Amino acid sequence: MCVVPWVASGCGSAGDDAVAQGGTFQFVSPGGQTVITYDPPANRQRIADVSGPDVVTDETIGLDDFAGKVVVINVWGSWCGPCRGEADDLEHVYAQNKASGVEFLGINLRDNRQAAKDFIIDRKVAFPSIYDFAGLTLAALTTPTSVVPTTIVLDRDHRPAAVFLKAITADELGSTVQRVLAEPVAQPQ
Repeated sequence: MCVVPWVASGCGSAGDDAVAQGGTFQFVSPGGQTVITYDPPANRQRIADVSGPDVVTDETIGLDDFAGKVVVINVWGSWCGPCRGEADDLEHVYAQNKASGVEFLGINLRDNRQAAKDFIIDRKVAFPSIYDFAGLTLAALTTPTSVVPTTIVLDRDHRPAAVFLKAITADELGSTVQRVLAEPVAQPQ
């Protein structure tokens, strides 16, 4: 496990408060928090679309494939101890919520492709992951590219409802997903 001054657990480092800009959503970690929620939903801003090649199939996948669905984005690497530790929890929450219209999208970072494939196969990860060796796809999210793992729960309009800059448990993620699923569907304007 890599520990840095403002992150409880994760692999990577960042400066003081992580701030990145782009698209319409601006990520800020107030006071170095590792769990950030964005409420009420009316105040949320949509993130930029992310897409890239699937780790296993090499076909292009992205947020556009999950229109109108709650999406959990997880940034991971096979080299990251906390990522290996949370993999079963992520898969458990995915299996429990897929039928309710929740999708998961991984973003694999700084891995060679075979190591990423082996991680997915060995851990029986059923949800797709974008292969993003250089971090270009991740940069579009405007989250700190050096904090791994990172998990982002998007509402049905693909606006961040919660960001976890640390390894996550099934209970923590499951309750967040259920809260976002229970939110009323926004009416088109």
